[in-house]
Amino acid sequence: MSLLYRKAYFLLSAADVKQLPPDSGIEVAMVGRSNAGKSSVLNRVTQSKGLARVSKTPGRTQLVNVFVLDDERRLIDLPGYGFAKVPLAAKLKWQKTVNVYIEQRECLKGLVVVMDCRHPLRETDVQLLEYCDHRGLAVHILLNKSDKLSRNDAINTMREVTSALQGYRNTISIQLFSAMKGIGVKELCGVLDGWYGLHTHPSSALWAPSPTRGEG
Repeated sequence: MSLLYRKAYFLLSAADVKQLPPDSGIEVAMVGRSNAGKSSVLNRVTQSKGLARVSKTPGRTQLVNVFVLDDERRLIDLPGYGFAKVPLAAKLKWQKTVNVYIEQRECLKGLVVVMDCRHPLRETDVQLLEYCDHRGLAVHILLNKSDKLSRNDAINTMREVTSALQGYRNTISIQLFSAMKGIGVKELCGVLDGWYGLHTHPSSALWAPSPTRGEG
């Protein structure tokens, strides 16, 4: 695992894509439903408990948060989406922000989509995946909170999601993950390393780790 992610530091929060750093280098963004545990995933990957703010109230990430890894690489925390208690106007604003970022950001190399393993592929998740397919953007799906399910149920869920993704034309990979238990961190960092140009990323259209991977 690269030490690069431990060096991550917060740069800025942007209310508009125009406020982001110059569109150069390499960016990887994380996005997901507001209760999927995205902030916990960021903190686990960077091994920093306080890098991304973890709130007990889902939907608090309303801005695009930029974390710097080095002079050429950045990790982006996109606003969460789909939480029922958030006003409709806020939902629409967040959706527009995410769409504009994905559509216009040329340095965006890949998108990590965080889903709750117990409730994957909700309508908003599917809409996002379809948008990425249209954009031709590589996607890595994290089925987070896999520790909340039995081992067999988690594996079956991954198989079902994998089957549902067969029709997409862009590169999509998927894995089980647990930010709380640290399951799947090495696999995720391997995907990030590939996108950041630290090593060659697997070229298969869909990569599903074997059941025994990510538990060391």
